Amino acid sequence: MTRRTVVLVCPYALSVFGGVQEQALAMSRELVRRGYDVDLIAPDGSDRRPYDTPARIHRFGRLLSIPANGSRAPLTISPLASRQVRTLIERRRPYVVHFHEPFAPLLGWSALRAHVAPSVGTMHRSGDGPATRLTGPLLRSLARYLDVSVAVSPAAAVTMGRAAGLAPDVLFNGFEVERFIEFPRTVPDEVTVLVVGRLEERKGIAVAIEALRHHNANATRPWRLVILGDGPERARLESLAAGTNCAFLGAPSDEEKRRWLRRSSVVVAPSLRGESFGLVLLEAMASEVPLVASDIVGYREAAGGHAVLVAPGDARALEAGITRALERDVQSLAGASTHAAAWSMRRLMDSYEQRYEQARRRFEGAR
Repeated sequence: MTRRTVVLVCPYALSVFGGVQEQALAMSRELVRRGYDVDLIAPDGSDRRPYDTPARIHRFGRLLSIPANGSRAPLTISPLASRQVRTLIERRRPYVVHFHEPFAPLLGWSALRAHVAPSVGTMHRSGDGPATRLTGPLLRSLARYLDVSVAVSPAAAVTMGRAAGLAPDVLFNGFEVERFIEFPRTVPDEVTVLVVGRLEERKGIAVAIEALRHHNANATRPWRLVILGDGPERARLESLAAGTNCAFLGAPSDEEKRRWLRRSSVVVAPSLRGESFGLVLLEAMASEVPLVASDIVGYREAAGGHAVLVAPGDARALEAGITRALERDVQSLAGASTHAAAWSMRRLMDSYEQRYEQARRRFEGAR
């Protein structure tokens, strides 16, 4: 049987840690396991690092960091890079092109408009802002070239409904559950609180540092805070954490992240807002680690009652939540792990394969 080619287009650079990038890499691995021939396209033509995927990786354009949705998006705005992506797709003539964040500039736009193959778009972003309010006509024109649209959460679906006039199917972010128990589970003698995420204001890491400082000033058994991630807030956060038992380890590889999850006492997700879906919560639960998270829309859905939820931005509440999470028993952790397994990448790709077939029917029907 002829191998079918799937092209995955990620508008954000793989060289910068992020959830959309992780999702694209995980999908590429699962698609190859299913017998597809996979090309993964991303920005940052200067990036030469290897990544944990058997897919062919293509990187185009100069990397820029653009403010977006309370974060900074690592993308390219090179028209040449966009044309190069279109040329590659025209040459491949794939079974389907799967665009992640298809409306994020600029990498996939030329290929999307050319529409030479069935096109599926996955929307990750939630929350209104200038980027969606002011570009409605552009987004609606691009949306016409998607044969099937999907959102990772109800909040992301509402955002794209308002901005682009779409009514996407709501699936979820998936992850490779089995990879998160690959390494031995060890509980450290020193209570180790782990935070994983970009170092930017909306991630609430300053709140975790404040909670650590207050606890260690009053407790007989101090905590250690380990922060995996990098970003524009790093210098400010390091200054804020001076004199505390806090380690900034930079952006982790996928393996480093999974090892740290298995050797931490508790995982904290202290984001303040702007999370369409809490994949980091599911990864922690799959790793059999107690979890504390902010009580915000995207996290509440992912937690499913299996995390200690606390008010966002409240350091004292976060400190108390960590104390409660550390007391969780084995049975509650097992329930959380079972809950997380419902978001497996295998299950997600079963749903996407159905959407790929749907996209092909619509694409051929429009010819």
